[in-house]
Amino acid sequence: MTDAPSDTSTVDDPEARLDPAGRLALAELTRTVAEQADRHALTLESVLAVLRSPRVGDAAARAEAVEIASAALVDLRTVTDRQRGALLEPVTGAFSRLRADLRPLVRFGDLDVQFVEPPATGRALPGDVAHSARAIVRTAVLALVDEGAARRVRIQWDCDGRNLLMQLRDDGAGTLDAHDDAMRPIAERVVALDGVLQVESTAGWGSVLDIAIPLDPPAGGSVTTDSSDLTPREQDVLRLVVTGVGNREIADGLGISLNTVKYHVANLLRKHGARTRAELAAVGHAR
Repeated sequence: MTDAPSDTSTVDDPEARLDPAGRLALAELTRTVAEQADRHALTLESVLAVLRSPRVGDAAARAEAVEIASAALVDLRTVTDRQRGALLEPVTGAFSRLRADLRPLVRFGDLDVQFVEPPATGRALPGDVAHSARAIVRTAVLALVDEGAARRVRIQWDCDGRNLLMQLRDDGAGTLDAHDDAMRPIAERVVALDGVLQVESTAGWGSVLDIAIPLDPPAGGSVTTDSSDLTPREQDVLRLVVTGVGNREIADGLGISLNTVKYHVANLLRKHGARTRAELAAVGHAR
């Protein structure tokens, strides 16, 4: 006597074992993957159509293909950034990826890069923080190298539960300043993450960059009105912003570089929870 076949679909089908929320997430992931595959297929078909077309010359075909591919790449990066921001990455994993990023420089360059591993028990980093932190360190390493005379760079990460703490120390000329043009891209990224950048340099001994990036978004747009929170230079810049003059006029009036003015304005926007110069000027008027 042959046993009747049993229904094993609920055992063999992993989706059947998911709860409703899990099935919804899986369905959304499947939809996203299918949509991206369709977009990439359309991009490749479009590029091939242009390159194969007898009605388009070689130079025009190449230009059109580059334009199609560039637009698709921008779209892909936008989607990737959006997905990255929703993920969490262990701090040790983010640091390992940083080491991989810098491996060619370590292997083929003259720079001795020393890595101090973060504690394995450190809090996981939001995806956007992990991505930005690696970009900040890469830019900082290049800035230290470009400063000249650096032969050794020490990179250390730590996590205090609320902030990602990063330190870079070199043995170079020791002439870097927080307001140097080389520091501007780093400062802008740090400020955008509501973080803090400090640079200490000793001539002939090297420079130390200390960076703290909060792991949680700021609580809200509360406005700081206490002038004691501002440096004297920030107070000077704010007084001129209130008058409505532009960055170039501020730079000329204070005898500082345009990039330094931009750095101070970015700090002022962050400290006051302002989104635009108009909002910042309104805060300055209220002082």
